[in-house]
Amino acid sequence: MREIKKNLDGSGMQVGIVLSRFNSNIGDGLLEACKNELLKLGVASDAITIATVPGALETPLILQHMALSEKYDALIALGAIIRGETYHFEVVANESARGISEVQLNTGVPVANAVLTTEDDDQAIARMHIKGAEAAQVAVEMFNLVKAL
Repeated sequence: MREIKKNLDGSGMQVGIVLSRFNSNIGDGLLEACKNELLKLGVASDAITIATVPGALETPLILQHMALSEKYDALIALGAIIRGETYHFEVVANESARGISEVQLNTGVPVANAVLTTEDDDQAIARMHIKGAEAAQVAVEMFNLVKAL
């Protein structure tokens, strides 16, 4: 029986990050944690490209362009969607998640989704550093797993 082990070695990887500027204080926290973790995992600083977009709905389009460029081994989506008083929260949360999933399924490039969907700012603040770091780990692990297959 062949078992593929978890591999968090990011050396030699090229990683693209798409950061939503909406709720920028949360996005900045996600990005800081994500970059720090990528560096700890061996991804070189100059091998990380960051593109910013106005909001979460714009994220999948830029992820798709990055994936199709064949310049990146893995991609990461960062941002925060915080519930408001209207149905718009559900539309943005559902459609951005769908689009992010479609990018990886349609291109074969792993995409770690760390677009937070929370009830309020406090929940987002409590999660931003953990989820930013986890997104980096997911991107590296999934790239290595796909490569091993």
